[in-house]
Amino acid sequence: MEYLAEYGLFLAKAVTFVVALLICLAVAASFGQKSKQSAKGHLEIKKLNEHYELLKTDLKHSLLDKDAIKKLHKEEKKQEKANKKKPKEQKPRLFVIDFHGDMKASATKSLREEVTAVLSVAETTDEVLVRLESAGGLVHSYGFAASQLQRIRDTGIKFTIAVDKVAASGGYMMACTANKIIAAPFAVIGSIGVMAQVPNINKLLKKHDVDIELHTAGEYKRTLTMLGENTDKGREKFKQDIQDTHELFKNFIKQERKQVEIEEVATGEIWYGQQALEQKLVDKIMTSDEYIYSQVDKLDIVQVTYTTKKGLPEKLGLAAESSAERALTRVWEKLSETRFFS
Repeated sequence: MEYLAEYGLFLAKAVTFVVALLICLAVAASFGQKSKQSAKGHLEIKKLNEHYELLKTDLKHSLLDKDAIKKLHKEEKKQEKANKKKPKEQKPRLFVIDFHGDMKASATKSLREEVTAVLSVAETTDEVLVRLESAGGLVHSYGFAASQLQRIRDTGIKFTIAVDKVAASGGYMMACTANKIIAAPFAVIGSIGVMAQVPNINKLLKKHDVDIELHTAGEYKRTLTMLGENTDKGREKFKQDIQDTHELFKNFIKQERKQVEIEEVATGEIWYGQQALEQKLVDKIMTSDEYIYSQVDKLDIVQVTYTTKKGLPEKLGLAAESSAERALTRVWEKLSETRFFS
């Protein structure tokens, strides 16, 4: 009997453990499903007119005494009543989109949705402003990002790009799709060039008696390698590929900004805002804040942002990727310091 009692207790514990495990798995699966659903993005709309009006009101109130504030409140209420009686005027709209580019132009995922959303409601009297910040990156990634912006210009809607810090290389390729480019006085513009580098440790491997075999089908399936022995023929093909890409880049700029003397600016150099204006790479020296605020009284200004919720695994992956990106950025900045200020 004692044996049966012990066995029954063991069985109860086992069943309890199995049931608890199944519940945990079910909960985990439920969270996973919710995570997948939440990964679907949504638009966030911010009316910047209200934002600027709130800033102005807050500052006014902080500068006035109590009696002046009471008087101001009365005037504001009176103005509100008067505005309610007036038929609401439909102003043209300025849609504001932000693009912060990394090496892979990852923000294009959101950009394509933002552009689609804006174009679905925008009219010919409206305008689109893209605040662009990017030092460039992968050719195909930035080519795709630029094609998203070309969709705006192709509709005939007024399209402006604002560069407050940097639009270089692939970033400038995106910028030149606009009808008008404005830039801050010290924004970095240009770098119309192509670069590629491949480390090679073949000699080190040979020193330690390590053989590398690489088999390809197609004469130029692989030109330069990191591990194998590179050939002069492979090097020449590699250089030719870079040159061909540069020609495509130059032709794109020439097509989008006909006023630019492409052979003079397609040297890989950068120019600061005022210098870029002289080279006709931009059309006006002005910050995005100045441009937007100058339109507050004339236009309804709407900031459009497409966001997605990310699950824990994706957040961890993005954190690791962001750390690597920051490290690369620091290297780029260091090189930039050496190049621009030495």
